[in-house]
Amino acid sequence: MQLNEEIAMKLDQALVDAAIALLEQRFPMAEGIAAALYTDDGQILTSVVFQPEWGGGGLCAETGAICEAVKLDKRITALVCVSRLSGDSPIVILTPCGICQERLFHWGESVVVATPAAQDAPRWIAKTLGEIQPYYWAKAFQE
Repeated sequence: MQLNEEIAMKLDQALVDAAIALLEQRFPMAEGIAAALYTDDGQILTSVVFQPEWGGGGLCAETGAICEAVKLDKRITALVCVSRLSGDSPIVILTPCGICQERLFHWGESVVVATPAAQDAPRWIAKTLGEIQPYYWAKAFQE
């Protein structure tokens, strides 16, 4: 499910499917989180959550793909994050957390992210960062 034609071109089911495929590969029949993003040249980069056994050193699922985009000097245009709580749980769409939104704002408020549809988390709606955070703090310094 897409929001509109312009946004739909930036985030599509192929990107969602890439995240789901990684989730299924890396966490077969188990709890897990995976992410996929598009770069401005159409490349898909993926990554998974890092949850170390001890301490709070975990990283969001999006982090690896975001770092890969930076390493490759690529602009991120769209991102999706998927999760499930157990092997028999439905796969749901997760809106990027605040920290990942902050990271994505590096490429501007037009970056598109998948958000869960109201009362139907396995379905997605495309929203720009600007729509998700209309009062983003750094706007105070843009004039």
